[in-house]
Amino acid sequence: MALLPVLIAPDPRLKIKAKPVEAVDDTIRCLMDDMLETMYANDGMGLAATQVGVNKRVVVIDLNAGDDNLKPKVMKLANPEVLWASPETLVDFESCISVPDQQGAVERSAKVKIRYLDESNTPKELEADGLLAVCIQHEIDHLDGILYIDHLSRLKREIILRKLLKARKMRL
Repeated sequence: MALLPVLIAPDPRLKIKAKPVEAVDDTIRCLMDDMLETMYANDGMGLAATQVGVNKRVVVIDLNAGDDNLKPKVMKLANPEVLWASPETLVDFESCISVPDQQGAVERSAKVKIRYLDESNTPKELEADGLLAVCIQHEIDHLDGILYIDHLSRLKREIILRKLLKARKMRL
């Protein structure tokens, strides 16, 4: 496994819509493993392939990441798509590896039903609610070139982007 470089907003590659994978093969499984290692190294609980510069519809999630008292609960998804989203919503603060040290309140559907290919290339469906539903929607947004900050007001989004640009200049 290998750590992959994470793209940081406002990198234009984060706005590209990812292409479906034809099948989950050894190459995609290796990508999933590398993404999982990268996610853990960056204290995340979800990561989309677009965040590491790979234009494929691949996501990894572990809601137990960062809690040493809990066993990992890993999900590896290829071509995830929302089949149904509840009209009921919830608002929660979100953060993102590609938008470091920032967070914002985002409204999302409280429940979703998705279809995807698992790491064995088996088609699956899953109903999710709460944090898992939020995380799935957040990661699918990445695959569609949408960041959580795109759900915020223009003013809040611009403030966050200015902070990210300032932080980048400080690192250079």
